[in-house]
Amino acid sequence: MPAPLRIGCVKYLNARPLIHGWKGEVDFDNPAALCRKLASAELDVALVSSFEFLRNPIYSIVDGVSISSDGPVYSVVVAHRDDISVIKEIELDPASETSVNLLRGLLAERGLNPRFIAGPGANSPDRARLLIGDHAIRFRQEHSDFRFWDLGQAWKGHVDLPFVYAIWLIRPEVEDKKSVADALRARRDENVANIDKLIEEQNERDFCHRYYGEHLRFTFGERERQGLQAFQSLCQKHGLLPKRELEFKLV
Repeated sequence: MPAPLRIGCVKYLNARPLIHGWKGEVDFDNPAALCRKLASAELDVALVSSFEFLRNPIYSIVDGVSISSDGPVYSVVVAHRDDISVIKEIELDPASETSVNLLRGLLAERGLNPRFIAGPGANSPDRARLLIGDHAIRFRQEHSDFRFWDLGQAWKGHVDLPFVYAIWLIRPEVEDKKSVADALRARRDENVANIDKLIEEQNERDFCHRYYGEHLRFTFGERERQGLQAFQSLCQKHGLLPKRELEFKLV
């Protein structure tokens, strides 16, 4: 009897339409932790930062499924008080290497080079900080005194393509990858088709309607692949990734 599939998923609100109702155990964790577990073969498949694939393209990608945005994403932001152009320090959220490297690339394109500080725990309440996921949502709702630089919107203005934050990656040794991918696509399809029912189970239903309907995309098609390739090019340009061709191993 084959061992049960070891699956991991980001623990944020944005992932629920992709994993809700999955039959079996799921390791819910932050993106950086899931990347480490997938790379060390503690997991067989995981919904992780797109940067993990760009850095270590040994995986197969579940075709058609991602967490993306095609404009403002709302939950990947730099919270700041001063204008972005004069910020000297930014506290980073270490949970997502995708968002951190997107921020680094976008700032470099503007000729900006602030000091990056590992967070959380900064002493200054006024320090600019990168926020992702549910933490970003809560912070935005609780701090109307801050300004927010939405990195999804900034990316859209930079290349006019969607930005891919997370994708399902399957390790090379997993057998019957197609069946795994089909099951994950079916889970996404059912949840998206019944998104109102899913929202009814959440708190802050009005927000979830806007978040899922206006800010997030759950597809991985041609434009999303182009967006991911553009992100790779941005990272290569600024020394965040080695130069190499990108090959999508889709299942």
